[in-house]
Amino acid sequence: MPATPHVEKHFLGSETVRDVVIGMSDGLTVPFALAAGLSAAVSSTRVIVTAGLAEIVAGAIAMGLGGYLAARTDQEHFESEERREAYEIAHMRKLELSEVRDIFAGYGLSGAPLETVVNAVASDEKRWVDFMMKFELGLEKPDPKRAPISAATIAASYFVGGLIPLLPYMLASDLKTALLVSIMCTGVALLVFGAVKGRLTGVNIVKSSLQTALVGGLAAGAAFYLASLFG
Repeated sequence: MPATPHVEKHFLGSETVRDVVIGMSDGLTVPFALAAGLSAAVSSTRVIVTAGLAEIVAGAIAMGLGGYLAARTDQEHFESEERREAYEIAHMRKLELSEVRDIFAGYGLSGAPLETVVNAVASDEKRWVDFMMKFELGLEKPDPKRAPISAATIAASYFVGGLIPLLPYMLASDLKTALLVSIMCTGVALLVFGAVKGRLTGVNIVKSSLQTALVGGLAAGAAFYLASLFG
């Protein structure tokens, strides 16, 4: 027995991180692109701040609702497939037993051990349904509370992210100064955000940081260029 017990560390908050990434990445890039584009068309930071705040609020609501609907769709899809699987087990037992047998055979079981395991799974209908949902369809049961949590997480992340590129316009009256500070703040925020994301997900911190900054920078740069064309 080893002197130091082995403790497995697995990241369990992937859904929350995904929601934060969705909200924060869009919150950092879209308001920045809007503010930067407007800088080429107007001469007042007040107009940019007003438009930026309106966009942040509208974007946070829209993104939050999108996250809610996506989570609800996952829940409804799982429940639909669960009902279908329960029906097939009740009315097409031989076919479903064959599918269980094929799944375990794929893991190398055969003969009497295979039949023992198949019979054990099929001895409880709920366990059988759960097994088929996971191993045949690859579906995990969603948390019923996931939809409102996802909506709130995405909306809050978008709002916080959107304030970062907009703050310089709130604090400075000179457009060029505000734009330059906004670019620097957004760039640093993307680097830090990428590093935190990498830390949480186990990805190389430097790689995650640079990837996030590059993707966010390209998206913001493209939006800024297109917005500037109309300025």
